Amino acid sequence: MAPDLDAVVVGSGPNGLAAAVVLCSAGLKVRIYEMAPTIGGGCRTQELTLPGYRHDVCAAAHPLAMGSSFFRRFDLYSRGVQLVQPEIAFAHPLGGERAGAVFGSLDATAAELGDDARSWRRLMSPLVEQQQAITDAVLSSMRTVPHQPAAIARFGLLAVRSGAAIASRFSGDEARGLVAGASAHGMRPLEGSLTGGIALVLVMLAQSVGWPVVRGGSAAITNAMARAVLEMGGEIETNEMVTSLSALPPARALLLDVTPRALVHLAGDLLTRRARRRAQRFAYGAGVCKVDWALAGPVPWSAPSCRKAGTVHVGGTFEEVAAAEAEVAAGRHAERPFVLALQPSVIDASRAPDGRHTLWAYCHVPSGSTLDASEAMERQIDRFAPSWRDLILAKSVRSAAEVGWHNPNYVGGDIGAGRQDLRQTFARPAALANPYRTGVPGLYLCSSSTPPGPGVHGRCGELAALSALRDVFGIRRAPEIGVPKT
Repeated sequence: MAPDLDAVVVGSGPNGLAAAVVLCSAGLKVRIYEMAPTIGGGCRTQELTLPGYRHDVCAAAHPLAMGSSFFRRFDLYSRGVQLVQPEIAFAHPLGGERAGAVFGSLDATAAELGDDARSWRRLMSPLVEQQQAITDAVLSSMRTVPHQPAAIARFGLLAVRSGAAIASRFSGDEARGLVAGASAHGMRPLEGSLTGGIALVLVMLAQSVGWPVVRGGSAAITNAMARAVLEMGGEIETNEMVTSLSALPPARALLLDVTPRALVHLAGDLLTRRARRRAQRFAYGAGVCKVDWALAGPVPWSAPSCRKAGTVHVGGTFEEVAAAEAEVAAGRHAERPFVLALQPSVIDASRAPDGRHTLWAYCHVPSGSTLDASEAMERQIDRFAPSWRDLILAKSVRSAAEVGWHNPNYVGGDIGAGRQDLRQTFARPAALANPYRTGVPGLYLCSSSTPPGPGVHGRCGELAALSALRDVFGIRRAPEIGVPKT
């Protein structure tokens, strides 16, 4: 008897939902299973502190969504998702009124960098000019020839460098601090290869498409995707913990928004011994301790630019940030951690009651850490916003271990779903011609553990779904996203 379902998707994070959107758009009957009470994975919004204070559970700023070819075709704006841009994309306080700041344009950013302005323009101008081609190459399967190979090759020579190498181009603490904060998104030592490339991509996006937050919370993105799935006849089941693939209903294709570790658990003996070994070799990175605060007012940063920024990278000079990240890489908790902070209520008043504000932040900690690092994080912010703690009304803390418990894709609190080093960027999750296939016919991985990696861009799910359409259903032409095939 033919199965009632064409495809089953396990996990409703942005990638699982993107996979379902693509499959439904091809006219297939699709069902999503989600273990949590609500959909969204790391792209959810909840009242974590007090009633009326809306906090993003994980993803909060969305430069990759702005650059993603999937979301360009899905058209978030037409689906009611409002991405709002702060006056300053991100800032990096250095003490007193000093801070580096990245604006929405290259000219505005360079104008604030003094003696480093010319070097900043020389580095960033070619990237901003080729932003779309670079973003499309970065948000790809890493297995195809890019549309503009010469431009991408030039970018690649820069991208494989470390954050320390990129920062060495500058003499002032402002420019060097901006590189430090952006490089630290890689959750690795700033002397590590590719951390410079992570910084370049994030700074490039900030100066071209911006670093927006979502009005009302990041959940608006995944809610829009879920609505599209339901409108096209798909089904979503929440509170459904899948412990084995054998428990799922028959379907021609299974797409898993899970890590390689979970793949081994779910698929068991369906995987070959070689496939299990590959999955077990997949490496996970540092964890995060995540803290949300409900505040009586905006954070009183000493530097004016920080008060206008959506994101604030807190850690001091390049050397201080590098030292903190090196401590975590060595398996220790940094006394002065790098703190990645977002203050969405600066631009989005709907996040808190009138006159009130929210602050979202995390710091890097060793994998699986159970430490409540909020005190160290608060002390760091104190350095650049004295007396801000007087504004705290309530806070919510999740250790790295708790982050991993709430979202199993974040193994040990690793919100990147896998270490972001050179090998695991270009051979993620393994050195395979098609990184979404598992070796089991009809079974695919579509999580951030596959290319192009972490972030709210939907491309892991989209590319896995396109593989399933070709392999299983013989559909070689990509469907128009969000429009069901008649």
